[in-house]
Amino acid sequence: MSSNTALLEVIALGAQDAERAQEGGADRLELVADMASDGLTPSEATVREVLAATDLPVRVMLRAENTFDARAIDELCASAARLVSAGAQEFVFGFLTEDGEVDAEACRSLLKEIDGRPWTFHRAIDRARNPIAAYDVLAELGCDTVLAAGHPNGVASGLSVLQQLARRGDGPALLVGGGLRAQQVHLLRAGGVRGFHVGGAVRTSGWDAPVDAAAVREWAELVKG
Repeated sequence: MSSNTALLEVIALGAQDAERAQEGGADRLELVADMASDGLTPSEATVREVLAATDLPVRVMLRAENTFDARAIDELCASAARLVSAGAQEFVFGFLTEDGEVDAEACRSLLKEIDGRPWTFHRAIDRARNPIAAYDVLAELGCDTVLAAGHPNGVASGLSVLQQLARRGDGPALLVGGGLRAQQVHLLRAGGVRGFHVGGAVRTSGWDAPVDAAAVREWAELVKG
């Protein structure tokens, strides 16, 4: 994603979501399982089905449980190896230490498994002790995208942090998501944000129903101006 290119990433749970997101004009997918736990690692079968259903880039979640610590890192490394074999080419993960710092050691363990493939550091950054300093660590790790709301409570509470991150001229691309509302997009765009991430906003009937292609289309038009 270049600094001037708008990007809309849509959360997908399966192949039907992928098809509908692409139909609506999404640029990339984040593939997860179990949104009741805020998104966990999907199965190999789901990864294969989604990759067969779309030609959009698909970032696959590596997260074993609803936490940002790395106690399941061995399990996640094994999952990463299997998902690479299943065809996954892009990933999403993120860990913090007990002190609220980026767990660089855990990230490096997974980086060995994904072998140079691009990756997003997810909303763990919103619980980091210092999100601005965390960004520097992630740049050193080779992260190309950071998904952030700027605050654990979501975008509405995190606008000042997001604006600080968006002003950076280097490091990972900023992808804003987490309670993102349509009326916030103009302000974020004006502040330099070019990447937007939506899930529930494009599911008019909730997480038990598939992505709504028309809703994706509205968001695509909004973020691309």
